Amino acid sequence: MTGFGFPTADSRLLQTEARRVAGRASAEPLGLPEDLLRDAARRLAVLCLISACLWTVNLLLLNFVYAVPGTVPTERVLSYWKWRPVYDLVGTLNILVSLGLLWYSRRGKSSARSLLDLALVYEVFTALSVALLDYAEPGPTEGVSWIAVIILLFASMAPSPPRKTLVAAFAAASMGPLAGQIWHALGAQVPGFFQALVLSIPNYLCAVVAGVIAHIMHRLGGEVRKAREMGSYVLGDLIGRGGMGEVWEATHRFLARPAAIKLIKPDVLSAMTKEQGEVLVQRFRREARAAAMLRSPHTIQLYDFGVASDGTFYYVMELLNGLDLQTLVAQHGALPAGRVVYLLQQACESLAEAHDRGLVHRDIKPANIQVCRMGQYYDYVKVLDFGLVKSQAAAEQPELDLKLTAPNSFTGTPAYLSPESALGEAVDQRSDIYALGCVAFWMLTGRYVFTGDSSLQVVARHVSADPLPPSRHSAFDVSPALDELILGCLRKKPSERPASARDLCDRLGQCEVEAQWNREDARSWWETRMDPERAVTLGD
Repeated sequence: MTGFGFPTADSRLLQTEARRVAGRASAEPLGLPEDLLRDAARRLAVLCLISACLWTVNLLLLNFVYAVPGTVPTERVLSYWKWRPVYDLVGTLNILVSLGLLWYSRRGKSSARSLLDLALVYEVFTALSVALLDYAEPGPTEGVSWIAVIILLFASMAPSPPRKTLVAAFAAASMGPLAGQIWHALGAQVPGFFQALVLSIPNYLCAVVAGVIAHIMHRLGGEVRKAREMGSYVLGDLIGRGGMGEVWEATHRFLARPAAIKLIKPDVLSAMTKEQGEVLVQRFRREARAAAMLRSPHTIQLYDFGVASDGTFYYVMELLNGLDLQTLVAQHGALPAGRVVYLLQQACESLAEAHDRGLVHRDIKPANIQVCRMGQYYDYVKVLDFGLVKSQAAAEQPELDLKLTAPNSFTGTPAYLSPESALGEAVDQRSDIYALGCVAFWMLTGRYVFTGDSSLQVVARHVSADPLPPSRHSAFDVSPALDELILGCLRKKPSERPASARDLCDRLGQCEVEAQWNREDARSWWETRMDPERAVTLGD
């Protein structure tokens, strides 16, 4: 029976599965986060390279330097030449194994965890090789062997779970007695098994220390992982840093949905004055609330918002795949007019919704307009970083926004700042239109509308200087109509600009271009020039 108050079979199964997944997640050992595991795997590659170099040097010394009379004691030379095939075999095998593991780790096809498991085998193999050389005639000397160094080095630089570390460390420490038995079988005069165990006591002590090191690192890794948990999301790799804090790649713990988390850590706030900290937090909250209000597919989508247990402010956004317009033009050059129109119209759709809701972005610039791959769509525009957004009511009363603006400063970016923003006057949606004109100029030419020796000079020119048409600096054909429309966006008086983003979008569609840009053009460009897995930073 289904109905109010009576759960269906499906819902009971769903609840049971949710409890099972949650129980498994809570019982799963935390350990090191994935990014720290990858760092450890990279250090393993460095260890392999160093090991290969050291074994190569050792072979060269044995075969060319120590063979010179008088360089080492005679009995050691005689021992080496007697057992030379064993020495050369051990050295050559270690060089090959080290280089092989280095190559395998650099392929990037194995997980960091599996590489660190291989590191444990590599540790034992290296310890055995060192022990074989230690127990060559006339036998090992008292004191600390290089095996102890190897045990501690692997425990600290390529950490594994404590139990695995301890097993591998004790196995490595036991290679001394094992090597003694191997040499004894070959007919060499070496210490007996129990004497070899006594000589290996320092190695066993280091194995215990290695287990302690692994336990500490494992516990600290768990604390790092817990500290990175933001609501139902767990942080992964750092994507970038900006004026608002940091942006991290993240994954939902149960849905496995990729996302990007923007956050302000408490230590960032503590480095500021109280007033600066309040400004940043208020801007952060306002950006989250503004993004949550908007539903345009060309506006960055907000998933979640909150404060972590350590006081970190965060909000969760969709993870984009692509790059911003600033990077696009800087790396690939100016864009043809058809593509500029194609991208600008999408940005206009995002701003049109925001303007209809009475919101002014106030920080439109190429770095805040992302060009993405979304499923089968390419050159898909996302407008983001609404940290300076404010309502039309506040825009008409600039004094209401003073608390969210640093003293003696203006809001926005100088290269894309409208004259009214520079003068501290009331701003409305036409301020965003001016900034879009600056963005269009950048895309067509790879140049800023105005430049100067300082930010103040740039701002002053936005207020008083007349811009040149983009066709003067563009390597592509820019029609007179597009030239005039962009210059219209850059008028000093807001009343002389296009009245709205929707109006600008319509007028862009009427401009003649040398070649229209379409979805197939975008697909072809992305497939030949872009990394399909590239993630972007989300505003600054």
